[in-house]
Amino acid sequence: MDGISLSIQEILSDTEYGLGLALLAGQRGLVNRISSSRIQKPGLALAGYTEHLHPDRIQVLGNTEISYLNKMDDRLALECLETLCSFPISCFIITKGLVPPAFFLDTVEKGGIPALNTPLQSSTFISLITKFLEERLLPTTHLHGVLVDVLGVGILLTGKSGIGKSECALDLVIRGHRLVADDMVFIKKKMPAALVGQSEQAIQHLMEIRGLGIINIKDLYGVSSIRDKKIIDMMLELMEWDPAQEYDRLGVDDRYTTILGVDIPHLIIPVRPGRNLGSIIEVAARNFLLKGMGYHSARDFQERLLSRLEVRPLGDEVE
Repeated sequence: MDGISLSIQEILSDTEYGLGLALLAGQRGLVNRISSSRIQKPGLALAGYTEHLHPDRIQVLGNTEISYLNKMDDRLALECLETLCSFPISCFIITKGLVPPAFFLDTVEKGGIPALNTPLQSSTFISLITKFLEERLLPTTHLHGVLVDVLGVGILLTGKSGIGKSECALDLVIRGHRLVADDMVFIKKKMPAALVGQSEQAIQHLMEIRGLGIINIKDLYGVSSIRDKKIIDMMLELMEWDPAQEYDRLGVDDRYTTILGVDIPHLIIPVRPGRNLGSIIEVAARNFLLKGMGYHSARDFQERLLSRLEVRPLGDEVE
């Protein structure tokens, strides 16, 4: 997640996840940034024990923390809070709509630490904010290619411009499969080890076919022909046929490529006139599903072949 962060202002402005946040104090700290999806409840840090405090995380204060501050001696509570606020705290979020003591708001205002409020229960809010941060802080990249859903398998088609990726995807759509993205695929890493691809909003559901121009797959073939996003299960690289190059003819050894630290199967498909790429990709998807069920056709063939080549038993020797 290196280099990926969110400002507190972006979290405050969110309406999609229903966080229900409102600013109580510390407006100049809204520029503070969050780079971790983990949440912390300060607990003993409010009593002055800051040994395991993580100031880069959102600090959530619930009923226990607020009632503790209210029952503490004001002088001692202020002293502990000032010690806590001497750290570069990203922000405090108070749950259940609780009202913190006045000295709390004064201290965070003075320290430039934003204090937000939500009407949600602590457990509900922590669940929502964790999902929000995990989604927004995911590592991302983009690749030139086409992403299609074939029999539930997310296949990323790559290859140099003009090799026929879009035409191949169109053939698959006509066969009843689904387009996710054409030309540019935006990829997010979903923890722990999955890649989710989707289209850029401006070109969603659109496809460029040389000679035809831009076509809208959703309008031509209906909503069943498109998907907004899909987990990428494998990459198929289309490559011009080179008679001088050796291509894999058995498929015993699986090849992988790494995107955002995640390894996915990588097949190289040579392209030449007469090869029905739509059928080949369908078979690749079926074979991927079969491997997922534990059956590897190429390795089964290899094992049968090796068993035939073993030395025959003594009883079979010719006199």
